[in-house]
Amino acid sequence: MAGRWSYPRNRIRMLLLENVHPAAIERLEEAGYSVETMKGALDEDDLIEAIKGVHVLGIRSKTNVSRKVLDAADRLMAVAAFCIGTNQVDLDAAADKGVAVFNAPYSNTRSVVELAIGMMIVLMRDVADKSREMHKGVWNKSATGSREVRGKTLGIVGYGAIGSQLSVLAENLGMRVLFYDLSERLALGNARRMRSLDALLAEADVVTLHVDGRKDNTAIIGADQFAKMKPGALFLNLSRGHVVDVDAMAEALKSGRLGGAAVDVFPEEPRTNADPFDSPLVGLDKTILTPHIGGSTEEAQEAIAEFAAERLLGYLNRGDTTFCVNLPNVQLAEVTRAHRLLHIHRNQPGVLAELNRALSDAGLNILGQHLKTDERTGYVITDVDRDYDREALTALKQLPGTIRFRRLH
Repeated sequence: MAGRWSYPRNRIRMLLLENVHPAAIERLEEAGYSVETMKGALDEDDLIEAIKGVHVLGIRSKTNVSRKVLDAADRLMAVAAFCIGTNQVDLDAAADKGVAVFNAPYSNTRSVVELAIGMMIVLMRDVADKSREMHKGVWNKSATGSREVRGKTLGIVGYGAIGSQLSVLAENLGMRVLFYDLSERLALGNARRMRSLDALLAEADVVTLHVDGRKDNTAIIGADQFAKMKPGALFLNLSRGHVVDVDAMAEALKSGRLGGAAVDVFPEEPRTNADPFDSPLVGLDKTILTPHIGGSTEEAQEAIAEFAAERLLGYLNRGDTTFCVNLPNVQLAEVTRAHRLLHIHRNQPGVLAELNRALSDAGLNILGQHLKTDERTGYVITDVDRDYDREALTALKQLPGTIRFRRLH
């Protein structure tokens, strides 16, 4: 289904959910767009109702944009995930609809890394339990079970932007670093790549997860993996809730197999701060639970807001798809002395030829043209002379394979 021709900025509806940082709202309104906001996440039924007539949707990690939601979206052009991951968005369905999806993959990495470092130190020194005892009036000064991180082995599962930065800081603390990743990654400093997850688990004093949210990563750490870890090792999960079997983790903590754990993400999380939280990990000793705050620092949220907002503006104002996660990436300059036509189509033979034939039939002079494809989608950007009959471009919306056609206003 082809999209409409163009939308003046004052007619584009933007809906931002989940308390997106005010810096994003300020930047979008400064660019001339009208922005609506909602504090919490929406479930599927509520989102289906709310998304009607919306051109741009902004979310964080709790709102799921499913195929059913995208089918109900009658005006949607782009989704901005104001967070690192995009597993809460059906990317294939969005591509099928010509909806560009952007995120902020690097903006909060430092915040997550610093929390991981802090968690390790707090667990090593048994700070959380000792603090809880102090609040109960118990003075328990003892060095038993309190250790330095220096000289210990850190095992990092997932060596992307967060894992690799953590690797560098951990080495500066005097730790030995091992890592495991399915992709080829450049080892930083003295970090050593392990050939298998089992090999890493067997050597690490601290295991920390920094993997993405793909379905293949569901329960990659369970009872078998906890059994292969060193007795008394520490475990951290600041990545995604569903990648760990929390029931198995609870049993490993109760049995003493794990010496402690810090968990920031959970398979099921409250949609708002007013909703209750429950988990098999609640109440366990040597267990630190935090409410998905790894990237929740003022600095990170502002950086995410600015980055994602700029990506949205680049796409809306000039068709730039740099850092888009589900459409071909094309970096574009501002439009000067021309009109820009954007054509998103299924990647099938003959579309470009048909497109150029239609432009020629309309009597248009092409000043510049870009084509980029991936395995499922093609994206053609064409700059044409400013003087033309808009009705002559009607044929572009009817070309075989067309998903969306847009003329920059």
